[in-house]
Amino acid sequence: MHPKGTLAWDVGQVPDAKIKEDGSEAVEQDILKATRRLSTQLAALGHPIDSIDFVAMSHYHADHTANANAFAKSTWIVQQAEYDMMFKDGDVGIRSPETYKDLKDARRITLNGADHDVFGDGTVVVKTAPGHTPGHQILFLKLAHFGPLLLAGDLYHLPEERTLDRVPTFDFDAAITRATRVKVEQFLKDSGAQMWIQHDPPTYAALKKAPEYYD
Repeated sequence: MHPKGTLAWDVGQVPDAKIKEDGSEAVEQDILKATRRLSTQLAALGHPIDSIDFVAMSHYHADHTANANAFAKSTWIVQQAEYDMMFKDGDVGIRSPETYKDLKDARRITLNGADHDVFGDGTVVVKTAPGHTPGHQILFLKLAHFGPLLLAGDLYHLPEERTLDRVPTFDFDAAITRATRVKVEQFLKDSGAQMWIQHDPPTYAALKKAPEYYD
C-alpha cells in the first residue's frame, strides 16, 4: 500500500474458486495447498481485488499465478521475456495459462530486463532477476517502520541454496540464475535489506498473516 496506489505481488498457488470458506484445505497437483482465499484476505485489509492498481508476479509458474485473471483491471508489470514465455504456443513446463489468460490484453508496463520504480520514490521497486525463468523478477520494499525488505520470488527456494550454490534442475538457465544471485547478494549488502525466501516454510511460518501487516 502506497499513497499513490496499491500493488499486489504474486497471486496464490490455488485459485480462490477452489478454496472453501470453511477453512478446509484445498489441494492442487498434490502439492499446492491453501486454506484461505486471496480475495478474502485482501478485502480484510480494506483493499479488495477490484481496487488494486498494479499487479506483478515473480514469474509464470503455476504456484504464483493462481488468481491472476482476477487482476485483469489492474496494470500488469511484466518483463517482455516472461510475457513471451507465458503466451508461447506449445507445451511449457509448470505453466497454467488458464489462470492468467485474461492478462494477455490487459493494461501493462512491459520491461526489457530493467527494474521499475512503481511509485517513483524508491519504496516499491520491481527488480529484474532472470534465471529461474527468462523474465523472473523480485520485489524490493522500503517500509517506513520495518525497513528494507526483498521478496525473492523463486531466486532461492531454501536458505541452503545461498551457501551450497545449488540451483533447481527446472531453472530456465542455471548460469543466469547464479549470475543474478551474485548481483542480488551484493544488493542486499548495499541496501541492508532483509530477504524473505518465499518458498521457505520456516520463513513463512514466522510471518504475520492478513489482516495483520508490515509497514
